[in-house]
Formats: sequence, structure tokens, C-alpha cells
Amino acid sequence: MNRLKERVALVTGGGRGIGRAIALAFAREGAKVAVSSRTTEELESVVAEITALDAEGVAITADAMSLEDTQECIQTIIQRWGRIDILVNNAGGVIPGNTPLGLLSATHEDQAFIDNLFLNLVSVQRASREALPHMLAQKHGRIINIGSGYAKTGGGLPAYTAAKHGVIGLTRAMATEVATQGVTVNCLCPGWTNTKLVDWDALGIAWGTDAEGAQARAAAETIQNRVLEPEELAPMAVLLASEECAGMTGQVVSVDGGYKV
Repeated sequence: MNRLKERVALVTGGGRGIGRAIALAFAREGAKVAVSSRTTEELESVVAEITALDAEGVAITADAMSLEDTQECIQTIIQRWGRIDILVNNAGGVIPGNTPLGLLSATHEDQAFIDNLFLNLVSVQRASREALPHMLAQKHGRIINIGSGYAKTGGGLPAYTAAKHGVIGLTRAMATEVATQGVTVNCLCPGWTNTKLVDWDALGIAWGTDAEGAQARAAAETIQNRVLEPEELAPMAVLLASEECAGMTGQVVSVDGGYKV
């Protein structure tokens, strides 16, 4: 307990799933936690859980694809707590195309490709750029970028896979720039994880089976033969955010049940 005492954290996409699990884990370790996303009700629910843990939390309704929202989000945290120590770039997902084939390589819609790159890669760069000056000024910071199993392999939708590969490159580039200034930058990659972003019914249709069959197929891609829960990512996020990991930067860490080992 208290490994993150008095630290200030922002978890984007913090209203549910992996973001929520990380936010609550930070709160248990003594951090003050801001959570952001577009869905106010989900954020307020997470803040209520944070408060129940005798920690401080704030909900910031913000669209990760909006530069203005991103800037206001960081400003709100600085105005409230005077600093930001930890940034978890968790917001992401898949923005559908206008047609059933709109996200496939040979028929990919241009705007859909751009939108997915923006959500999963550009938003990470923007949030980091807004937070980094504060971290550098205080000579302390932890940036944790949430990657994906598809950040290291093929098999996913082209724009999403390209963006998540880009997150690894961005992680290493940023880590190299700030390595001697008290700031670490790492990438935490989940594999198949039970969140609302995974539509098992839709995957079942795409794979010619049902939701149960889709889950079984996903589990079979891991050597543990299972789909993880969001809470299983949180301990590694806490470790990456802690003082114990001051010497770890520019790294890609997977908590994925042994996905495609």
C-alpha cells in the first residue's frame, strides 16, 4: 500500500475496462486519480469507487481525439493538484467504417484509416506532449502507453495494428529523449481481455461461430488458454508507475496469458 502516495495520475479511457482497473489500483496505492473519457456517467461511477477507497478522484469528460479536450484535461489536473506524475494512455479502440469491408486492407476507407490511427496513436502523442513539460519541470514522471497483442504481431485490422505498432515506436522514441530527466516511458500490452471493447457476438459472426466459440478461439491463442480480466493488468501498471521501476524505460511489457508466444 501507498506505493504511489501523493502522486497524481491521469488514466485516459478510465471509465471502464482496463482503464477503470488501473485507476482503482492507483487509488489503492495512495494516488490522486483523474479519469477521462467521453462518458460522464461511467467516469463518475469510477470516481465514486475511488472515493470509497479514501482516495481523491476527479472525472473529466474529454474526447481523446480532441486537442482542445486533451489540453483542458491536463490543465484541470494541474489547477486542481498542481502536478501530474503519471499518465496512462489507455484510450483507444476501433472506429468502424461505413461499410462491412471498410476496415480491410484492399477496401479500407481512407477516413476510417485516418480516424483509427488518430484514436490509437496520435491521441497518445498529444496527451504525452501536454503532460511531459510538467513532468520534466518536476524531474519526475511516468508515462504508460497501453498497447495490444497486435502491437507486436499481425492479424488485427490494418489501421488498428499499424497504430499499435506505432505506439511501441513512439514509446521508445519518447523514452530515449527524456531518459536522463527523471521520466520513464513504457508500453504495457494486453492480449485478449474481457472488456466492452471486445464484442464476442460480432467476433463470432466474423469467425463463423457464436460468442462462446469466439471466446474459445481467442483463449486458444494464449498458452494459458484463457481470456484475461482487466484487473490482471493493474498490478503491472502500478509497478511501472512506482519508484521501484525508476530504472525501467523504453520497454514493452505484456500481460496477456502468453498471447501467440
